[in-house]
Amino acid sequence: MRDWCASEVDPLVIVSGEGPYLFDSEGNRYLDGNSSIWTNLHGHRHPLIDAAIRDQLGRLAHCSALGFANEPAIRLAAKLVEVAPGEMLTRVFFTDDGSTAIECACRMAAQYRERVGERGRRRFVAFDGAYHGDTVGAASLGGIAAFHGPFASAGYEVTRLATIEALESLSSEEAAGINAVILEPLIQGAAGMRLWPAGMLRQIREWCDRHGAFLILDEVMTGFGRTGRLFACEHEGVTPDFLCLAKGLTGGYLPLAATLATERVFGAFLGRYEEQKTFFYGHSYCANPLGCAAALANLRVFEEEGVLESLPTKIAAFSEALHEAAERTPALGEIRQLGLIAGIDLVDPTSGAALDWREETGAKVCRRARRHGLLTRPIRDTLTLMPPLCVTADQIREAVHALEMAARGE
Repeated sequence: MRDWCASEVDPLVIVSGEGPYLFDSEGNRYLDGNSSIWTNLHGHRHPLIDAAIRDQLGRLAHCSALGFANEPAIRLAAKLVEVAPGEMLTRVFFTDDGSTAIECACRMAAQYRERVGERGRRRFVAFDGAYHGDTVGAASLGGIAAFHGPFASAGYEVTRLATIEALESLSSEEAAGINAVILEPLIQGAAGMRLWPAGMLRQIREWCDRHGAFLILDEVMTGFGRTGRLFACEHEGVTPDFLCLAKGLTGGYLPLAATLATERVFGAFLGRYEEQKTFFYGHSYCANPLGCAAALANLRVFEEEGVLESLPTKIAAFSEALHEAAERTPALGEIRQLGLIAGIDLVDPTSGAALDWREETGAKVCRRARRHGLLTRPIRDTLTLMPPLCVTADQIREAVHALEMAARGE
């Protein structure tokens, strides 16, 4: 905050957007290189989503989901069940954002074990480098000290592992105490776009099945086309017991999240009032009609504009541009890409060694990239690029070129 408040800093004020571009108060145009913190899918001011929100606003802006329902929420729940991977995810619980989608899944899993008499299953398995949100429970599952460190003594009981081998080496006694395994499928975002080994997700699903543990997948970042499929878990044919969605759910327009669960889980919460089987969780804006209307329109865009079908060509152009830039620019080190998600490590251009993170080189490069018409944010000294899915191959090359020029100090 000291840097943000410094007198010499000229804050960037965004005033409008159009397609993949954002415009500041000085009239400058930037390609939205991180999709407005990994949320925007189809560009800004998409006519179909805009119209859906306006139409819903003319009907109902908000009503409680506590003992009530609304039409957009009903239709969205049905649509999410329809498009969800596999056939087991039949129930939907709406919340506000990625953190609360995770909290919802974990509390459901914990309360399920209480309801069915499996009170010994209290621990969650999470992974080094994980990020699952900033609320206390979600933060306690994280594997990045800057986020979870202050909450190490709060939240859930966690066994934190680094690899699938570590998971498979747990003793049968340890495995019997595991409630659920949680991870970001295929790629860890806040860890610097770190890719998991191919096949690991499938192995984890099989381990959970053998040992009676739930599998919770955090697709807050990876969901809705980012990896080239609607959901990342589809790449390995995996269906989780809980699927957590947010960010792109509304096309990046409004806060809304959903936790999808199985009929098995839902059944543990059915009972008479006096049995106290109710899932006591919910927020004021859960299932809000405006957010649900935007989410329904978001899914319509996928269907009507052939979004997923357009991605392979863009993904190939992205890969080509990234690797050509790295070949030309010694300051660009390892590249990790999955679909339209990429992380590019900055290195010492002479030795290729890692940089001192305290120098904030990544942040300086991203500030220089503004001069070349690109907005994005680093993760320390990893440059990230995650453009909206509506981006063209030419715009992808422009974005990569902007990072290349900025990494050279231009």
